[in-house]
Amino acid sequence: MNRNERIRALINRLARLDAAQTWDGALNPAQRSALDYLGQANRFSRSPSHVAEYLGATRGTVSQTLKALSRKGFVSEERSASDKRSISYQLTDAGRQLADAKSLLSAALVGRAEDELVLMETALRGLLGAAVRANQSKPFGICHTCRYFKPQQSGGFCTLLQVALSSAETQQICHEHETA
Repeated sequence: MNRNERIRALINRLARLDAAQTWDGALNPAQRSALDYLGQANRFSRSPSHVAEYLGATRGTVSQTLKALSRKGFVSEERSASDKRSISYQLTDAGRQLADAKSLLSAALVGRAEDELVLMETALRGLLGAAVRANQSKPFGICHTCRYFKPQQSGGFCTLLQVALSSAETQQICHEHETA
């Protein structure tokens, strides 16, 4: 096995171990992934199609996942006032509690040296970027790193959507993100 395959195998194993921890609780790994995404996504990025695109899953699978999370009381469904066909999902308090819980992988990273964490994050960001480009997927990204973001005294402004953003929203994932 060459180095690239060993790295791929390590990443897959880490992801599977982290996801397997979910089975001990109220969620399966797909539900956990959707909950994690919704906990980080801004108000413009919480539709079933955005969740599916971010997770690399089908819309049908994600639709069933979101319905299950709703039945379990971890998300609530919100219809758009302007387009009743448009649905967005919000975490409930119970969903937020689960999304904020430490995962196996998060716990394994505790105590690592800061320079090691910076190197890992940089390498993984680069790897993810290459995979996203190869798959011709949307990159998603944190609002304040987007070319459409303009900082303001309190939060920011999205020049693409022409909306003001709270300080918290500037730190969230957006499906419209384009690198500055």
